[in-house]
Amino acid sequence: EGISSYVPVGLGFLDNTIMLCAGEYIDLKLGATLGLSTLAAAAMGNLISDVAGIGTAGTVEKSVKSFLGRSSVLTAVQRESAIAHRWVFLGRCIGICIGCILGMWPLIHLKKEEEGEGA
Repeated sequence: EGISSYVPVGLGFLDNTIMLCAGEYIDLKLGATLGLSTLAAAAMGNLISDVAGIGTAGTVEKSVKSFLGRSSVLTAVQRESAIAHRWVFLGRCIGICIGCILGMWPLIHLKKEEEGEGA
């Protein structure tokens, strides 16, 4: 499972990017019309992001595998060991954290827009 920490980076990145963009759009365009709170718009953005994640998970995994090539240098017995499972879990956790942090990039753009409106 050599790619175990790379796939979550992509998934976390897409998840946060889609959630932030969809939530912001819903908040700005539909919030007042439908009487939605900012948190309700965020929840709807999260729903859209989760559904998109279901559709993109396979594509992200295939892309990572094709880019990195061979996924593991471990034998089947080593891959099934408890220590390997712990390291895979840790790698996935770190990967999703990195991806989610990188996926916050829309906040930079949104912050600049807000500063421009206030001037």
